[in-house]
Amino acid sequence: MTTDPTSAKWFKSSYSGSTGDCVEVGAGVPSIIPVRDSKDPHGPALTFEPTAWNAFITAVKAGEIRG
Repeated sequence: MTTDPTSAKWFKSSYSGSTGDCVEVGAGVPSIIPVRDSKDPHGPALTFEPTAWNAFITAVKAGEIRG
């Protein structure tokens, strides 16, 4: 089992703007949620435990976190 974020299938956030300021989230990596800047796909990725990522997404949807 790999936890290497480079093996992820990446997709852009539905909240990403048309200006190129995009966040990409990786899928298919067991036990982590990788997140990266779409302008730097070969750069570093942040990784989150699924429970932490779900808490973050819930807070964003509830309006508790604003960009």
